[in-house]
Amino acid sequence: MEVQVFGNKKDSETRKALRFFAERRVKTHFVDFAERAASLGELKRFAQKFGVQALVDRDGKRFAEMGLRTAMYGDERWLQILADEPMLLRTPLVRFQHKLTVGPAEAEWKAWVAK
Repeated sequence: MEVQVFGNKKDSETRKALRFFAERRVKTHFVDFAERAASLGELKRFAQKFGVQALVDRDGKRFAEMGLRTAMYGDERWLQILADEPMLLRTPLVRFQHKLTVGPAEAEWKAWVAK
């Protein structure tokens, strides 16, 4: 079993996800947004399941810094913004085979590991 975790090493929720899988000896492939942004195709995969708005971290520091509180963009524009500015994403984004989660989702991860 191998999961892919997208996030930022400085983010506590991302660290919790990495620790969760490490404690269960699950191999993880970590993509740090500080080093490399998620591809547009990868973001579209998450957006198809959860919707683009679920990917945007509206409570985050970067969202406020960019002055996006009143932004009214369409989904395609938001995807492009998220691809260019990965610190606007809710983290962690976790993928296991065709299963996806956005944000902390320990209950779902436990179900994946149990199988």
